[in-house]
Amino acid sequence: MLQQSSQIASSQIERHTLSILVDNEAGVLARVIGLFSSRGYNIDSLTVAEITHDQSISRITIVTSGTPVVIEQIKAQLERLVPVHSVADLTVQGPHVEREMALVKVTGLGEKRVEALRLAEAFRAKIIDTSLEHFVFEITGKQSKIEQFLLLMQPLGLVEVSRTGVAAISRGPQRM
Repeated sequence: MLQQSSQIASSQIERHTLSILVDNEAGVLARVIGLFSSRGYNIDSLTVAEITHDQSISRITIVTSGTPVVIEQIKAQLERLVPVHSVADLTVQGPHVEREMALVKVTGLGEKRVEALRLAEAFRAKIIDTSLEHFVFEITGKQSKIEQFLLLMQPLGLVEVSRTGVAAISRGPQRM
């Protein structure tokens, strides 16, 4: 019975992309992150950047997972934080665009080198650094595209990866 109820609970876990507009001031990111850590909520991806210089506003994009009740709690608690202007759940609001960028270092010689170049071309990854023994590729796209690229590069000599996290924005004319 316990195993069955835990399977039901885990099947309700949903991935949500939250976009949060905040004042661009010291300590704001720490307060937002503190809300997640103090309640045991996980952050799968986090990006933050200033979006207006004149108003000192930043956008924090957080990808998190939880039950619908937990997601609603997260949004309600975020909206209560003083430096938060607005919280948008892009997953619920409708169509949106998500992208991530990764730098991928691959070493290899001979056939592995040729195969890495062929795959990079197929995935539209740019070569941004190269030597006789390595490449650094830049790849942009959905998380699933980047994951697939990394999976294919693994046997070809994947050395290191640096990822930006998800940037997301709603589609259409509406504004946050």
